[in-house]
Amino acid sequence: MTFSSKGLLMAIGWMTVLKMVPWTDVISNAPVIADGAKKLWNAVARKSPSATDAQPALSPGADAVATLQARLAAVEATALDLHQQMLASSELIKALADQNAQLIRRAEVHRVRLVRLAWATVVLAIVVMANLALPLVG
Repeated sequence: MTFSSKGLLMAIGWMTVLKMVPWTDVISNAPVIADGAKKLWNAVARKSPSATDAQPALSPGADAVATLQARLAAVEATALDLHQQMLASSELIKALADQNAQLIRRAEVHRVRLVRLAWATVVLAIVVMANLALPLVG
C-alpha cells in the first residue's frame, strides 16, 4: 500500500466516524458547555494571589489580632470561592460526561447496525451467487 492510499483509507475512516456523531446534539449542547467554560475561566482568572497578601508584617498587640482576623477572613473567602469554582467545574465535567455517554451509546447503535448490515450483505451475496450458479448447473 502506498502512502497516498493509506492516507485515503485513514480519511475514509475518519469520515465514517464523523458521520456517526450526532451533530445536532453536539451543536445544541455547545452553548451550554461554552458558557460553563467561560464562567469557570472568568472565576479562575479574576482571582490571582498577590505576593503582598501572602506575608503581611505582624505588629504586637491588638494590631496583630486584627491582622490575623483579616487574613482568616480572606482565607475563608478564598476557600468559598474555590468551592464555587469546584462546583462549576463539576457541572461542566458532568455535562461533558453526559454528552460523551450519549455519543458512545449512539456509536454502539451504529456498530450493531453495521454488523447486521454486513451479515445481510453476506446472505444476499450467497443468494445472488446461488441464483447465478443454478442456470450453469442445471
